[in-house]
Amino acid sequence: MSETTSASTKLSRRSLLGKSSTIAVAAAGSAWAASCDTGSESAAVEDGTAPASPGSQGDRLVLLGTGGGPIWWPGTDRRGFAAAVVANEKVYLIDCGAGVGERLKQAYLVPPEKQKPDRSGGLEQLRGVFLTHLHSDHTIDYFNLFLYGWFNGLRDVESPVDVYGPGRRGELEPVFTPPGKKASEPPVINPENPTPGTVDMTEYLYQAYALDVNDRMRDGGQPNLRDLVHVHDIDPPLPQGFDPNETPAPSMDPFLVHEDENVRVTATLVDHRPMFPAFGFRFDTPSGSVVFSGDTCRSENLIELARDCDLLVHEVISWDYINRASSPAGRNHLLQSHTPVDQVGRVAADCGARTLVLAHIVPGNCPDEKLLAAQEGYTGELVIGRDLMQIPLRG
Repeated sequence: MSETTSASTKLSRRSLLGKSSTIAVAAAGSAWAASCDTGSESAAVEDGTAPASPGSQGDRLVLLGTGGGPIWWPGTDRRGFAAAVVANEKVYLIDCGAGVGERLKQAYLVPPEKQKPDRSGGLEQLRGVFLTHLHSDHTIDYFNLFLYGWFNGLRDVESPVDVYGPGRRGELEPVFTPPGKKASEPPVINPENPTPGTVDMTEYLYQAYALDVNDRMRDGGQPNLRDLVHVHDIDPPLPQGFDPNETPAPSMDPFLVHEDENVRVTATLVDHRPMFPAFGFRFDTPSGSVVFSGDTCRSENLIELARDCDLLVHEVISWDYINRASSPAGRNHLLQSHTPVDQVGRVAADCGARTLVLAHIVPGNCPDEKLLAAQEGYTGELVIGRDLMQIPLRG
């Protein structure tokens, strides 16, 4: 793990609060609105306008994209998964699904005193980017933050943005073969490095966009992107003799990834087999704690990471979608690496999360009434996530 530790701040943790309620949020025209703390305050963002409600200021969770999977879901405005934790006005981004740049621009997470009349910025407050794993639906717009960020506030960040993500897998996974079938070995892409990590991926993207990057710097006068963004591979503590094909998420204690004056970020390995490494992240701020499951089936590591958290942002998949998988390989992947909707509530209950927030919803157009099954086994608050929803943290 690359070390990036600045001023240490003692961070408070909140214990589980009392009454439970279920919050199912519906769309009204182009606006998403949510009552995010037992109905007492609301936080809304309307079609790209700046948040006006007091409830949307301060430390908070911002859901940028709540759909899951590499699919443009019909009949819904959910974009690919991405979220942000805003702590002391600084923005910490989790994953970069399809549309993340546009959603960041719409949320416009810039404090009033730093806002530009023409909204030509938007990324000035970006402090960190955390990638749970390197599936395309979590990284597809990652490099957009670099290329478009030049023109949307990235060049005005106070300090370089730290990017943290998985390192190299180390070896290719075996080919999945349904019972009674013969394995067919597909071609290997980039055989010299077939399982690249985040640093590798970023370097390949620099190479792929070399013409554009060189032109912007030489003719457009843009600053060097490498001076604005520092990329790190996360190195998890692995047991001796570890095999990613056998146990991709061995039992472990949460470990430190990043700490600064605003937030402490810890991580753990979760089970999104055969994808490895795959991480869950916890963000502790003076106002509260937010945990992101990443993509995973039920994970004991995640439950340990999420003990007594304020907000648990957990992926979810409907049984209807699992049952209509078009191939044995597809169904096998969904069952082994995702959490069905009627099981996620028990995860939230077992870790003592005050509020369960559903995101990375598969299918992205799943009706709310089917997602309410996530309440099973859980007596805390349930929030069905919507794009641009903002949920305040209150310490």
